[in-house]
Formats: sequence, structure tokens, C-alpha cells
Amino acid sequence: MQTFKHEDLDEDILTDLLEEINELYEASEQTLIELELKPEDNELQRSLFRSIHTIKGDLGLVNFSPLIPLLQYAEDLLDYLRKGQIKYTSNMSDLVLLIMDKVKVFVQSCIQTGQAEYDKELFEQLVIAIKRITPENSAQHEQLLAKAVLLLDPSLDLGQEYEQEGETPSSEAPVSIATTGIPKTINNEEREDLVFFRELMKPIEKRSMYWEGRGDRIAKLAGYINKIAGSPVNEVQLAVACYMHDFGMAFMPVAVLHKQEKLEEVEFNLMRSHVYKSARLLENLNQWNEARKIVMQHHERIDGSGYPLGLKEDDICEGAKLLAILDTFDAITHARAHQSHLQRPKKKAVIEINRIAKGQFSSKWMQAFNSGMAALLTNERAK
Repeated sequence: MQTFKHEDLDEDILTDLLEEINELYEASEQTLIELELKPEDNELQRSLFRSIHTIKGDLGLVNFSPLIPLLQYAEDLLDYLRKGQIKYTSNMSDLVLLIMDKVKVFVQSCIQTGQAEYDKELFEQLVIAIKRITPENSAQHEQLLAKAVLLLDPSLDLGQEYEQEGETPSSEAPVSIATTGIPKTINNEEREDLVFFRELMKPIEKRSMYWEGRGDRIAKLAGYINKIAGSPVNEVQLAVACYMHDFGMAFMPVAVLHKQEKLEEVEFNLMRSHVYKSARLLENLNQWNEARKIVMQHHERIDGSGYPLGLKEDDICEGAKLLAILDTFDAITHARAHQSHLQRPKKKAVIEINRIAKGQFSSKWMQAFNSGMAALLTNERAK
């Protein structure tokens, strides 16, 4: 790591610089969301180019030299885009946001401490990776963009994630609460039940290459988003529901689970029945009545188009409204995971969730979800 110390600049200048970068970042995020829906929109492409060009110019004025080459090649990339010489892709979107994250962290550090640490070798590798993307080698664009994204955020490597999240402890090792979705502040009886439910789901998750680690992922994220919303749902009931909501999938034919084509009506009805099977397991465990209700309703939608009962928003419990969002989010971020080493970016999944939210998901829980994911993604990128 290298250390950059800026010239003796007025604090107001640096503060104004950071404010402008934050404004451009927010504007760029909105532009990128719209580009996901309208990738050929030239005005949106031009707007994105102008944002990067402005940031590069601002940093040049205060002589923040380590960032200039990286921003120059990012600008060149977007220049190709606005001129119609290359195509917009989601990997390009991730690359732009990750670069802007680096810029924000760099400037914030300069304001707070008078200096900033940066990885000179990483920046040089990024410049080389981006420089290779030209109108003449369009067939290689996705591979080159993916490489650049992974340089900035190795956590997007799905193979690495599955090695970390999908790994199961040996039978002799105790379950580590810190690495699961099991709340820490629970009594022994609740913990025993939760550990049992978690262990019960492990062989079921292994039935599908898409599912391993799914219970832990959803339970951890549900606990986090619930706290952001002020903990309106009992955290233990929510955790049980997260682990058990797809128990009924154990009784579905694998061929149906993995079918890529549209399901036949009989197959769809079979899939819909999994909520009954999942809820029935908790039916006689009175201490988990709230969890059973969450499980039963997690495929309901606020406009009444869901199943199994076609409930509308006021009749759906809060836990089910949250689980509906996270169940969809996990499906998007881990679908067809075996076919690619590069995970579908979480940011893209958040965009997709927001695109389809109307009529499906609670606006209250979408607000909490967006707030939580924004914080998580920012934290991941800053590491």
C-alpha cells in the first residue's frame, strides 16, 4: 500500500469536493438503474460519461494524482459507450460504481486524516484491464469487465463465496452462532430447536446445486433488515421461518426444481404445495406458531396475486412480507450459480427487486431492504 498526502488545501475546498462527488455518485446510481432498463438510451450514456469526466476534472484541480489514470480510462470506456462503439452491460455498471466507491473513500480519508492509503499495483492492474476494452474486441468485453470488477471486489467471485458460505462444519464441531442466522440472544430451548431446524435443512439444500447455504444466507440477512426496520418481527420466529420456509421443496422432483422452461400447470401446482408441507411441519409446535404463519404466507403478494390464499397486504404478516423479498433476492443472486464463476452482482439484484416490487412487495419493507443493502454494499466495496 502507498500513502498519498495532499497539498495544504483549504478544508472547505475538500468538503465541497466530497459533496459534489456524493451528488454525482447518487445521480450516477440513478442513471445506472435506468440504463438497466434502457441500455441503448444515449442521453443516459452521455450523463454517465459527464459524471466521470467531472469527477476526474475536480480531482485534477486539487492534484489527487493517484486516481487520475484510473478515471481517465473509465472515461474512455464510457466515451466508447456514448459513441455507440461498445454495448452497455451490468458488469460495466458495477465497474463504474466500484471505481466511484474508491474515489469516495480516498477523498473522505484525505479530509479526515490529511492522507489516504491506496493500492498502486491494483490501480495499475485496473488501468491495464480497462485499457484492453476496445471497439475492436467486443467478444472479450464481458470477460475483461468481469476481471476488472473482481479486481475491485473479489467477494463477487461466486466460487469463493460458496467455499466460505456453503462449507458445513464437521459433525463433531458445534454450530457457530456467529456464522449462522441463529440469533445470539436466545434461550437454550430456542437454540436447540433452531439448531435442529438448521441441521434438518442441510440435506434438503444439497438436493439442489442452487440452494446450499441458502438458509443461513436468508436468515442472516433477515435478522439484519429486521433490525433496520426497528425489529417489528420476533427475531427467533423469523429465523425459524427463514430456515424452514422451503422444507416442502424436499418433496419436489429434482427435474421440476431445475426445469428451465415454463412449468406446466400440474408442475406449478406441485411447486405451490410446498408452503403447505413446510408449514405443516411446524403445525403441532405451538411455540413456533408465528414462524408457521410466516412460512405459510411468504409467497403471498400485496396485490393479492400470490399463493396459496391470495391474501392482500393488510392480511399478510410482517415476517412474510420481509421473507418474500429476501427469498426472491437470494434466488436472483444465486440462480444458475454452477454455470459461472462470477456471481450476479448484488447491486443488479437490488435493482431488479425494485423494478418488480410494485404490487408484490411491501413498500415499508422495501425501504428497509434498500437501506440495508446500500449500507452492506458500501461496506463491502470499502474493504
